[in-house]
Amino acid sequence: MKVDVLILGGGLAGLSAAYHLGERGLRSRLVVESKAAVGGTAGSVTTGAFTFDYTGHLLHLHDAYGQALILDLLKDNLATHERKAWIYSQGAFTRYPFQANTKGLPAKTVAECVAGFLGTIHRPRELASAPDFLSWSRATFGDGITRRFMRPYNEKLWRLPLSKLTTEWQGRFVPKPSASEVVYGALTENNALFGYNASFRYPVRGGIQSLPDALAGRLEPDVVRTESPVTAVDLREKTAQVAGLGEVRYERLVNTLPLNVFLDLAVPLPADVKAARKDLRWNTVWNLNLGIDRPAPADKHWVYYPEKRFPFYRVGFSSNFSSNLAPEGHAALYLEAARPGGSYLDRDKLEAAMIKGLREAGLLRRSDEISAKIWMPVPVGYVVYDRARTPAVETIFRHLQTLGVESIGRYGGWKYSFMEETILDGKRCADRLTGAVAAPEASHSVALRALK
Repeated sequence: MKVDVLILGGGLAGLSAAYHLGERGLRSRLVVESKAAVGGTAGSVTTGAFTFDYTGHLLHLHDAYGQALILDLLKDNLATHERKAWIYSQGAFTRYPFQANTKGLPAKTVAECVAGFLGTIHRPRELASAPDFLSWSRATFGDGITRRFMRPYNEKLWRLPLSKLTTEWQGRFVPKPSASEVVYGALTENNALFGYNASFRYPVRGGIQSLPDALAGRLEPDVVRTESPVTAVDLREKTAQVAGLGEVRYERLVNTLPLNVFLDLAVPLPADVKAARKDLRWNTVWNLNLGIDRPAPADKHWVYYPEKRFPFYRVGFSSNFSSNLAPEGHAALYLEAARPGGSYLDRDKLEAAMIKGLREAGLLRRSDEISAKIWMPVPVGYVVYDRARTPAVETIFRHLQTLGVESIGRYGGWKYSFMEETILDGKRCADRLTGAVAAPEASHSVALRALK
């Protein structure tokens, strides 16, 4: 089999690239996906009367084209929600973000957080551009907020000391309130919504799976082959070995698989790229989904848990995104714990700890019946932005670009991004491949520029 463009991975990035290539008149393209359904991590699984996603997958629409496309894909199967996010610490629920909502915490903690934040106003400006996230957090929010939330929560998520985490990722993902907002949120309940995810959209029916299904529905028959994992890629010969298809020859290759996975499949690789591959770090998100026999708390979409006594860093109530995800009178929950990528995990032990933690947090009563339970881990959950990431990604992408290989999306681009951006990555890739826009300079990574 020979195609003009071979696309590895049938997630949102791969489907978007295939769709936009078709819109630009390129018909000879093939998407190969290892799972039985499209979507990748933006997928859903139905078990009994419950539907679960691979953790919380919410649509944040900020780009005019991206919004128009997604609205056209989902039409009336889309609802808008105002975020109801909370933090549980020191026995109290406070609104997200922590830095603007300390009322309800012990008075000593509130004073520590407010005084620390006000102290940052008089610090030298250059501290705010500190090279590591811990220094940046202290310079931006003060020692109190850093100690009570920023440090413990982010170390639970990223699974490394914050002194080793860079600030490249935080831009729009970490809300930065003003001094007046911090003080106001310490004195009274602050209902103001901060951050890129202040509101979100989510399908009414079908879970997040309905989005990749709708995108795949815009493609011609046989463009997507599911249950067709790639087993090897020869970059010199421009061939890929695909289970069920044999050898596939291509003119151009688009990778949306996690960059580490792709490089492990690809030959030949020069020594500097092999060395850079070893510098890629990630975490695995161990996602446990539960169905319980009573409704979720109506005032919560998700809750962050920074304290070490809880094994999860976040619990979400997906049935509050859509009532169709659970039977009437029941709730669908997802619990997220992170571990370093590739590390050993005793899943049974973690599950027992998660159930215990839910009870300690007051979210699960001993009388509650667990009607459904399914693990849906995300092997590459978050790309770790340590000091080695940027030079490693630049080396890898510089080489791939000399071969005409595109590597895009959250995982192919090895970056922290959300679903709309992933779809736009596919569009930009199609533009480059069809000459609608110039190819990027070989000295810079597509992934890095996409973050700007």
